[in-house]
Amino acid sequence: MVKDKLTYAVIGCAMTVHNIMGPGFQEVIYQRCMAIEMHKVGIEFQREKEQVVYYYGLEVGTRRADFVIEDKLILELKALVELEDVHLAQAKNYTVAYDFPKGLLINFGSKSLQYKLMFNPKYNN
Repeated sequence: MVKDKLTYAVIGCAMTVHNIMGPGFQEVIYQRCMAIEMHKVGIEFQREKEQVVYYYGLEVGTRRADFVIEDKLILELKALVELEDVHLAQAKNYTVAYDFPKGLLINFGSKSLQYKLMFNPKYNN
């Protein structure tokens, strides 16, 4: 997995949160903890920034990723015992909808922190 400085810093924040909080809380608790931790280390972010979704150039709805980080990275959080393919697809779809090269899916619900880096196929030429 290729991680740039920003992605590495976000994963570090998630590790800190998971070490302190452990599994078992609702997703919103981890969102709030991540906001505090990212603010502490100087990562700029927006929570639940709305994004329009298009189909053949027509607006068909909106989505909200948990975090848009420095207008470069989508961060989607989960608090599940186990990630499933549908969660990976959701994170990848957010990455595409926001038109960012990368997205990050982090799961706080398992015994060990889980994270997956998503890539927008548009940028993988």
